Amino acid sequence: HHSYSDMLMKSVHDECPNITNIYSLGRSSNGLDIIAMIISGNPTEHEVGEPEVRFTAGLHGNEAVGRELLLLLMQFLCKEYKDRNPRVQRLVEGIRLHLVPSLNPDGQEKGSELSGWTTGHFTDDGFDIFENFPDLNTILWDAEDKGLVPKLMPNHHIPIPENMEANNSVRNHLNIAVETRAIISWMRNYPFVLGANFQGGESIVAYPYDSLRMNKPAESQRAHSPDESLFRWLAVSYASTHLTMTHNYHGSCHGDTAAGGYGIVNRWSVYALLFVGMNDFSYLHTNCFELSIFLGCDKFPHETELTREWEKNREAMLIFLEQVHRGIRGIVKDEQGNPIGNATISVEGVNHDVTTAPSGDYWRLLNPGEYRVTARAEGFSPKTQLCVVGYQPGATALKSREKKQEEREKNKRLHRGVQR
Repeated sequence: HHSYSDMLMKSVHDECPNITNIYSLGRSSNGLDIIAMIISGNPTEHEVGEPEVRFTAGLHGNEAVGRELLLLLMQFLCKEYKDRNPRVQRLVEGIRLHLVPSLNPDGQEKGSELSGWTTGHFTDDGFDIFENFPDLNTILWDAEDKGLVPKLMPNHHIPIPENMEANNSVRNHLNIAVETRAIISWMRNYPFVLGANFQGGESIVAYPYDSLRMNKPAESQRAHSPDESLFRWLAVSYASTHLTMTHNYHGSCHGDTAAGGYGIVNRWSVYALLFVGMNDFSYLHTNCFELSIFLGCDKFPHETELTREWEKNREAMLIFLEQVHRGIRGIVKDEQGNPIGNATISVEGVNHDVTTAPSGDYWRLLNPGEYRVTARAEGFSPKTQLCVVGYQPGATALKSREKKQEEREKNKRLHRGVQR
C-alpha cells in the first residue's frame, strides 16, 4: 500500500515523460494537493477530436483498492507503451486519460488495514465527498413536471443556483466541501466524455440515477435517466470483463443479491439514496457520463492480495476506457471553418443533449443504431444529419458547417423571389 507521499506518480512520469503530465486539481482542507496524472500522446494540451476520460479513486480515503489499481494502471500503460504494445499505443494516442488516485488525501492519511470501517472515509472536515454535490436532479425533475424541458429549460448543463454554491442540496443542508469544490471546478475545466470513480464495500458497477424522486408517490420515485440503455452497456462492459463481479453465488457484501447476477445496478435500487451523488451531478452539469465501480467487500485488503485485484480488474479497465469511442464524434464550425464552442448536440428520442468544447469538437456516446442528430448554436441555423452507429470499434464521424441565420433568411427570400 502507498501513502500519500509515496504514490509513485513522479517515478512513472520520469520513466515516460513524453506521454505523462502531473498536475494538481486543487487542495484538501488540510492543504494537501489532489494530484492527477494525464496519460496521452500529447499530455499537456487538449487535441481537437480526442476525447478526455477520467478515472478517480479515494473519494473515501479508507478504500485502498481503487488507489492501488490506478497506480498500477499508470505503471502498466507506461511500460506497455514503451514496449510498443499495439493496443496500449492505440489507447494512449487515442484519448487523454486523467488518473486521480486520491480525491480525499486527508482521509487517505488516516485509513489503514487495521482501522475501522469509517476511519478515513470522510474528509478532515467530516464530509462524504460522493454525497456532497449540489442537487440538480430536483431542479430538472421539477421543471419536467411543469413541462418546461427542453423548450424553456435545458435538459443538460443545468447551472448550480447561487444559493447552492454556498449551501448544498436542500435535502441535507450541508456546505460544499473544499474537495468537492475543487472537483466541480476540475469537471468544468476539461471536456470529459466518460468517467469512473472506484470505491469499495461492495462488488458491483452502479450507474445513474443515484437518487430518488422524493416528491413522487412511492411507485413513481425510481427515475431512469434518458441514457439508461447506454449506462447499462457501459456498466456491463466493466462488470462482464471483471473476473468475478458477475458471479452471483456469493451475493452482495451485505447478504442480498441486488445485482441480480449481472454485476450492475441503478444505484437507487440498492441504496434508495436521499442525497445527490457525484455521478448524477456529472451527468446533469457536464458532458461526462460517470459510473461508480465498487471493487469488493474488503476496503483495505492485505497488500498480498493487491496483485490478484489487479488481475481481476486490468482487462475491465482497458475495455471500459475503449468505450469512449462508441457513438458519434465531430467538429462544429461556421462557414469560414472557425470552430463553434458551446453548440448543442441533440439526438432525436434521447432527452439529454451534450455541447461542443471551445475547440468545436464533441463526442456523444451512443449504443449501435440509427439516429437523427441536430447541431444548434446561437446565431446559426440548426443542421440535422442522419447517422448510423455500428458495432465495429470507433465512433461515427460527423461534419457540421453552420450557416448564420441572417444569411439563411436572405437565401430564403431570394428563393421565394425566383419562385414568383
